[in-house]
Amino acid sequence: VQLQASGGGLVQAGGSLRLSCTISGGIFDNYDMGWFRQAPGKAREFVAAINWVGRSTYYKESVKDRFTISRVNAKNTVYLQMISLKLEDTATYYCAAAYGAGWYGRPDPSGVNYWGKGTQVTVSS
Repeated sequence: VQLQASGGGLVQAGGSLRLSCTISGGIFDNYDMGWFRQAPGKAREFVAAINWVGRSTYYKESVKDRFTISRVNAKNTVYLQMISLKLEDTATYYCAAAYGAGWYGRPDPSGVNYWGKGTQVTVSS
């Protein structure tokens, strides 16, 4: 199973980006999906998660009014729409696939089965 993330880039504060992550080599519907991020010198942190069917989501408190996670199972793809980006959103963003009922609501990194390689998001002032 491989996860390929894309969509990162350089954006001014207040701008928007949409990240995508496509899974290959596995059955996408089997997995809850999530996004994590890691800023330089900081630990990886949870950002957003969505259950396997796409009906339930969970967010880090500081992004829940600005970020939206969604998925299209027919395309084996999960998205992270980010608006009103802030300087503190600068990080490498990683998508994650977790095989386990209810993982999305308790998004422990130790429960992740597969990680993508990351896509850089840089927010400038």
